[in-house]
Amino acid sequence: QVQVAESGGGLVQPGGSLRLSCAASGSGFSFNTMGWYRQAPGKQRELVADITTGGSTNYADSMKGRFTISRDNAKNTVYLQMSSLKPEDTAVYYCKVLVRDKQSLQYQYWGQGTQVTVSS
Repeated sequence: QVQVAESGGGLVQPGGSLRLSCAASGSGFSFNTMGWYRQAPGKQRELVADITTGGSTNYADSMKGRFTISRDNAKNTVYLQMSSLKPEDTAVYYCKVLVRDKQSLQYQYWGQGTQVTVSS
């Protein structure tokens, strides 16, 4: 089994910054693309950004320039540095991890989510 654990959420004022972390673990798996999604109340879950093992990144247009995704492959950990936060960034942020098992079958795992609230 694969465990995915997010941390770093909280309350921040508009214009502030926050850093989220997501650590994945599980024996017998290789960890591939890792990413962040978010879901605001009453809205669908949407991609924030993802990153491959080689470091190629993909961002949603509204996050470009404000959010930076990075990862530490040795720790199977992905980070999301968020700056210039706006109230509309308020959401539960979820980490998604794509893994392959020894038979090269691919699976995806989600974390439980971490709340980010941007408010004065």
